[in-house]
Amino acid sequence: MRQLKSARESQSRNPERPESYTVRVAPTKESILFSPRSVLVTGGAGFIGSNYLRYVVPRYPETRFVNLDALTYAGNLGNLTAIESADNYSFVRGDITDATLVASLFASHAFDAVVHFAAESHVDRSILDPTAFVTTNVHGTLVLLQAARDAWKSTSLPVRFHHISTDEVFGSLGYEGEFRVDTPYNPRSPYAASKAAADHLVRAFGTTYDFPYVLTNTSNNYGPFQFPEKLIPLVLRNAASRLPIPIYGKGENVRDWLFVEDHCEALDTVLRRAPLQSTYLIGGSEEVSNIDLVHQLLSLFDELAGRNEEPSTDLITFVSDRPGHDFRYALDSTPIRDDLGWTPRHDLKSGLRKTVAWYLENQEWLDGILNQEYLSYYDTQYSERG
Repeated sequence: MRQLKSARESQSRNPERPESYTVRVAPTKESILFSPRSVLVTGGAGFIGSNYLRYVVPRYPETRFVNLDALTYAGNLGNLTAIESADNYSFVRGDITDATLVASLFASHAFDAVVHFAAESHVDRSILDPTAFVTTNVHGTLVLLQAARDAWKSTSLPVRFHHISTDEVFGSLGYEGEFRVDTPYNPRSPYAASKAAADHLVRAFGTTYDFPYVLTNTSNNYGPFQFPEKLIPLVLRNAASRLPIPIYGKGENVRDWLFVEDHCEALDTVLRRAPLQSTYLIGGSEEVSNIDLVHQLLSLFDELAGRNEEPSTDLITFVSDRPGHDFRYALDSTPIRDDLGWTPRHDLKSGLRKTVAWYLENQEWLDGILNQEYLSYYDTQYSERG
């Protein structure tokens, strides 16, 4: 890997960093360490991946973006109509666990960057059946790492693998404190465990093979094109249909919320400016309990939908809690703000308003993705919890 190491050293790797992944010495906010020419984006038809592609494809017309997505239940090419005809964008339907396919894409497109979103990501589904989470999130990540390592082992050009992860790998917080990059992992759901395993694989490749990665963990995202199994679009979908809105337990669990467009800007910043083998936490610093969030959402919904009678809060229905429900998540995003100059552009109030307005204006999109598989899952998940 000597040629690869040379390229990596030119990208400000910190070889002296020990157990902590915190980056304290960073490039200037204006500098760009890395400008990719050909990028493999996995899971680009999903919620965050499609928002990312809609952000970068028009922004970097000189860069080719190849979207590899298996189009499982949460993948939707309708998320990408705004860029589907762009000269620098192409779509390949396929699974990241297919080693032959992934290797052939590296050979034909000469990728110098991978932005890895593809994952099974819903905690409730991982509780019902963890198998797909281990297959996609662990084995799929390994296939990508091996393909990238094989393709890049003889290059002298800068390359990097951006692995996108979650705050859930750290476990659960009490009423105080924040997760930091050196917080020990303590995953408490099959989903979180599968993402933690993938994170460990990425870092192990860095240590063992001098592999050129950057890694980010993010808090709860929200915004346009989110599949309605997640809390915010589920609430809005049920409010629009005057259906019961299920809330786990008493709704006291606390999450840190980040508008998805702000997350995409942060991901682009990390890919281009972060030193290799660094980790950044990306949060919105907008903590709120689930029940308070739902009340804010429904107030906005009634305002923007012109619903003056029968307030939507009447639809709230408390259901039995899910097993192992983490109480609170919060991320210390100080390093990415200080080192790389990123800050979210939306606070929770403005982000929720944009989100509610989008779903009200795109009811056809929402109706179009509610297939029988999702309706069956919804019945299984909530009908017996009332």
